[in-house]
Amino acid sequence: MTYTLSELALDIKNIIQTNGILEGSGRICSFVSKALMDKNFISDNLPDRTSDQKPREVLYEDKDTGFCICGHVYHTEAIGFPHDHGSSWAVYGQADGETEMTEWEIIKDNSDDDVIYVKPNKKYIMKSGDVHFYAQGDVHSPLRKEPVRLLRIEGVNLDNIKRSNIKAEDQKSSQGTVGK
Repeated sequence: MTYTLSELALDIKNIIQTNGILEGSGRICSFVSKALMDKNFISDNLPDRTSDQKPREVLYEDKDTGFCICGHVYHTEAIGFPHDHGSSWAVYGQADGETEMTEWEIIKDNSDDDVIYVKPNKKYIMKSGDVHFYAQGDVHSPLRKEPVRLLRIEGVNLDNIKRSNIKAEDQKSSQGTVGK
């Protein structure tokens, strides 16, 4: 039986309302993983996109809690710079392809130039079915060298949120772009 976007949204909403995100993040990740293992869910919600379409699409936005389910489809290489999700959290779920994820350690916060400087801390490859929770303030960056499809659950629609100004320690002279 197919797991639907409506069912995923309801499962996430119930967890957020009942347990909160920190206590419920593991259960949310398990529901995202369930969706990623369902070929019909993937074909229904992460279809091919034309080159003029943006890679990110908001598939669902909850009016009560504010969380969003976003579908990402990248046809070409995508290099993300170190970023956080501002005052929000996020769950990344790999549907197809691979993403090399780097987690960054903050080495200088509240610097004179209002920049948060970071250095790489941990790297791993996300493959089909892998899911990872990033709490508020966690800094990470994705690298996708091949076509990929992924789900990202955002605590709030990140289109409407200010992100921190973050730079790798070796990039102090140039401003990075927010990576998604």
